[in-house]
This record gives sequence, C-alpha cells and structure tokens, in this order.
Amino acid sequence: MTVGVRFRTPPLRYFAFRGEPPPLEAYVVVRTNRGLEVGKVRTPPRKARGEGEVVRLATKEDLDKAARLRARAEEVAFYLRARLKEEGVAAKVLGCDFTLDGRHLLVHYAAAERVNLRRFTRELAGRYDVRVEFLAEGPREEAQYLGALGACGMESCCSTWLQGFAQVSIKLARDQQLPLSPEKISGPCGRLLCCLAYEHPVYQELLAELPKKNARVCTKAGVCGKVQKVNPLKGTVELLLEEGKSLEVAKEDLA
Repeated sequence: MTVGVRFRTPPLRYFAFRGEPPPLEAYVVVRTNRGLEVGKVRTPPRKARGEGEVVRLATKEDLDKAARLRARAEEVAFYLRARLKEEGVAAKVLGCDFTLDGRHLLVHYAAAERVNLRRFTRELAGRYDVRVEFLAEGPREEAQYLGALGACGMESCCSTWLQGFAQVSIKLARDQQLPLSPEKISGPCGRLLCCLAYEHPVYQELLAELPKKNARVCTKAGVCGKVQKVNPLKGTVELLLEEGKSLEVAKEDLA
C-alpha cells in the first residue's frame, strides 16, 4: 500500500509505508532516489506503485531543518539567476530544492531552447559543496512554480491545490460548446486550460442523451430535420428544417 505525497508543487508522488498509514495532511519524511525529503500526505492508502518509502512522521526538528533549507535554496536560486543573466544564458530558474541532509540540490528551470548548464553544475557544486541536478520543466510546470491568476480571477489551480495535470484535448472544449479561440481556452502557461477537464464527465453524460451533430432526427410531432447544434446544458438540439428554418427541440420531444 502507498500514500500520495505532495512536495512544493504537483504532481503527487506515491510512497510505500509500513504499519499504520500516516494521517492525511501529516508531514512525513520519505526516501527518494535523491535522499530524504519532507512532504505532506494528500491521499488515503491505496494500491499504487511507490517510488520510495515513508521513513517516519516528520518531527519538529525535521520541519525546522526543511524551513532552513528552503531559505538556503532561495539564496541559491537568487545567485544562479544573477549568474545566468551575467552569462547571457536564456534559462529561467523556477526554484531550488535541497534534500533533508542538504547534500543534494535540485534546480528546476525553464528554457525555450536547449541550453548547456554543465558549467553552472560545477560552479554550484564547488560553491555550496552539494551534488547538483538540473531539471527542465515545461510550460505548465513553469506556471505552477511562478503562480498566476486564472480566467476566473482566482490563483491558478496548479500553484495551489491541484494534485497533478490532467490530459486536456480540444475535444473537451468542443463538447462544452466553447469558442475555439486560443485566447479563450488557454491558461497563462499557453496550454489548454486544466479546468476544461473538471466538468467534462458531466458534459459526457448530457451529450449521451442527445443526438449527435449532423444527425437526422424527427420530433414526436413528425417534424424532421438535421441537427445543427447541440445544447447539453439546456438539454435541447437545434434542427435545420427542409424549408431552411431552425427549430429548437427539447430531448423529451424527440421521437
């Protein structure tokens, strides 16, 4: 059995535990391929493949040390941003994370094109006496690190509560009758809005009760036409009649 653990940003990562499961929202120390790290339990126990194990519930000493390391990581990020700017390297440092022993430094960065950061790996390793790893992040991950306001006016889901990124396709926007303008259906990251996936199961249920677009149907009153628009929330379809007129019909009135 495993529990889902969230670190500073999504996605969730799953870790096996022994004995009693750690409580929800508890901070735990987990063993990863980089070393010991502190995260928060966000799911009940479930059957899933783990990438490591829960070592213990985090103590006050663990949390205090993690806080000091976060402050140190901010200093490293500030220094590295200055060095990248000084060297003219087109990469953006999103954040840095230390393992709990302070020996491994993970640098999250974004770059529009491939960049060679090997010399900075050596520089940081010598300056801070740590093992350094650079991890390139995509546009969605960049948005979650930096934070942004969504079209709803709230802080972006990915930088607050979101546990992971759902697969979003243009079909979801079509099913929800949304305008297919990139400005309307894209988030601050430039990718399709994650929230398109939230209500889509409801739209699927509603659409299953209605004929598909371009289908030929008839009403109980014997009026026939071609479906030119489907309104899932209203539970209606708009028919194009043979004489060229349009007629909106509720699903209950279809034959």
